[in-house]
Amino acid sequence: MAELTLVDAINLALARALADDPDVVVFGEDVGTNGGVFRATAGLQRRFGVERVFDTPLSELLISGLCVGMAAQGLRPVAEIQFLGFLYPCLDQLVNHASRLRHRTQGRITCPMVLRTTHGAGIRAPEHHSEATEAMLAHIPGLRVVIPASPERAYGLLLAAIRDPDPVVFLEPTRIYRAVKGEVEDSGEALPLDVAFIVREGRDVTLISWGAMVKDTLEAAEVLAADGIDAEVIDLATLKPYDEATLLASVSKTGRCIIVHEAARTAGFGAEIAAMIAERGLLSLLAPVARVTGYDTIIPLPRLERDYMPSVGRIVMAARNACNFG
Repeated sequence: MAELTLVDAINLALARALADDPDVVVFGEDVGTNGGVFRATAGLQRRFGVERVFDTPLSELLISGLCVGMAAQGLRPVAEIQFLGFLYPCLDQLVNHASRLRHRTQGRITCPMVLRTTHGAGIRAPEHHSEATEAMLAHIPGLRVVIPASPERAYGLLLAAIRDPDPVVFLEPTRIYRAVKGEVEDSGEALPLDVAFIVREGRDVTLISWGAMVKDTLEAAEVLAADGIDAEVIDLATLKPYDEATLLASVSKTGRCIIVHEAARTAGFGAEIAAMIAERGLLSLLAPVARVTGYDTIIPLPRLERDYMPSVGRIVMAARNACNFG
């Protein structure tokens, strides 16, 4: 079994999907000849040809519209938007067409498309290259939103997204593209969508996160363990629809919950989870639900970028406060 980076796992999953299903096509800006801005599609055009892996003009609206048209006609397009901050022109197609096609045609036509893009800060990039606006996408009915946190889950979840009959926005955490490695078997087996993964079991406090922040959350759990606090860490993985049952079961066990995300605090997806726990798990709580998040500002330029993002120290402090509450 090969040990791969997350970006290599994405490449492996795309190659597997292209090999297994002749209806899968991959396209986007520079994905063919150059292999994509992060080389996630490197080598795919040489292997599968220019009709299955091809470059597009520099137009995100065109890319998303092409996805909808192809998917409506029976293909399974997988398109790359180079950065999440470039995705906003796609919202017209996502909101008005991709997410509504099944409903509009009373189930006669589905929209099996995947829009891949990067997610989050941490690579010292300029403006529009470090967005974390997953909550905005999760608010669109009919659209799935998936964020892997490890190479293994990137491989399995991307295959599941490509095989899903409905549109998926697949957000790939830029900061850990090459910062983490894991054993990935090219088995062709998909992981289930809409399921949260318990990546560390614990009894004292539940830590919920997704994307690159799962790595920091796991590091915080190790610091807490040295203090005698046993933290359970959950990778949400699919934000829409998300796995309420797993979260509630964990909070019922631990009685405490910390939600960690790098997106801005106000109306971030952590607020949705906190509201759900208050509605359905209030009697399990021994302390208020806490959020460790980014700030309500544009992600700053490199000098202040690390100050913006939730740190291991902030996660540890929130968990200690919850465990010492009352």
